[in-house]
Amino acid sequence: MIVERLDAARVAVDKAGLADLLADTVNGGASVGFLAPLDRAEALAWWEERAGDVAAGRLAVWAAYDGGRVRGTVSLAFPRKPNSRHRAELVKLMVHRDARGRGLGRGLLTTAEGAAAEAGITLLHLDTETGSPAEQLYRSAGWTAIGAIPDYAASPDGRLRPTTIYYKHVPATALTR
Repeated sequence: MIVERLDAARVAVDKAGLADLLADTVNGGASVGFLAPLDRAEALAWWEERAGDVAAGRLAVWAAYDGGRVRGTVSLAFPRKPNSRHRAELVKLMVHRDARGRGLGRGLLTTAEGAAAEAGITLLHLDTETGSPAEQLYRSAGWTAIGAIPDYAASPDGRLRPTTIYYKHVPATALTR
């Protein structure tokens, strides 16, 4: 697997593979903001919008490739408020169903955490469906759960589910000290 940070042009070029990954993730039951079945056109449109966020510096996106195919992705969303520049939100950590169980999720998470540290980000946060397989990944990677919000988001099948909020302090790298 090769993990690369994508600029806006690369997001636009790879939007079909990214859309296929998003559809596979949602249609496989993962709660990442969409209801199943996710239409490919909707997934394409969503990634097209992300290219603008990447170009504006509001979003950093990494994709994992295997044989030229997108197998996973993770992003960091940066807040616009001046008092929030020390933190970022980890969003859309997704691994294609046929690539799971091989450490790709952990690798993408480590990539995002390292990039955050290099950018001077000292605090990361995320939310994930309570009881989902993702929770084990975040806990084992040193993330701290601060609580759950009941009925926060609908799962892909439309049922309201609780969401757990996590955070992690990221040590500054030598480059940012």
